[in-house]
Amino acid sequence: MKLLHIVCMSVFILLSCNRIAAQDNIGIKLFGLSVHPKGEEENAFLMPNKLDEHGYLVINVGAELSYEKFFLKDVISFKVVQALYADCAERLAGFSHIGLRHRILKRGNHSLYGGLGPTLVFRRNWLDLPGYINQNRFKGDPGDKYQYLFLWYGGEFEYKVGLSKQLDFGLSFVPGYPDLMSFAFGINYKLN
Repeated sequence: MKLLHIVCMSVFILLSCNRIAAQDNIGIKLFGLSVHPKGEEENAFLMPNKLDEHGYLVINVGAELSYEKFFLKDVISFKVVQALYADCAERLAGFSHIGLRHRILKRGNHSLYGGLGPTLVFRRNWLDLPGYINQNRFKGDPGDKYQYLFLWYGGEFEYKVGLSKQLDFGLSFVPGYPDLMSFAFGINYKLN
């Protein structure tokens, strides 16, 4: 939870800066779709919103809030994301992410960004679910309320299309291969 404290302090510092470029933005996305590339056959029975019997595709309902501060006009930025959602077993889960991003390409209203940085993923403990087979991805003991996973290299690709001078539609893809990939979509509001 120390990372969450750092995230909150970073957002406060960035928001209190006097100079905000037109590209700096806040965003909200609906979360999404989880993809398990190798399936989750052992634990698929715990996933009420799976779209197939092996848990390759699972709907997760939730949202993520973000703040993005550009250092080089519309090219290099610092992004903070906080998400809360119902995980594959419909238990409270979320992640906190801080990362640097770079624009990969831009064609008219269309842009693609890539980012990388530390991410803390947490979820309500699955070890108390009857029949759950522990794959040892998350840390935590059976008596803990939450489990967590810390990644130094968490990242995202985000496709944006400009809807107006201040509003973009965004589609995010988190490439956590081979365990989990996810999609979210929403809007980004540019600050002036």
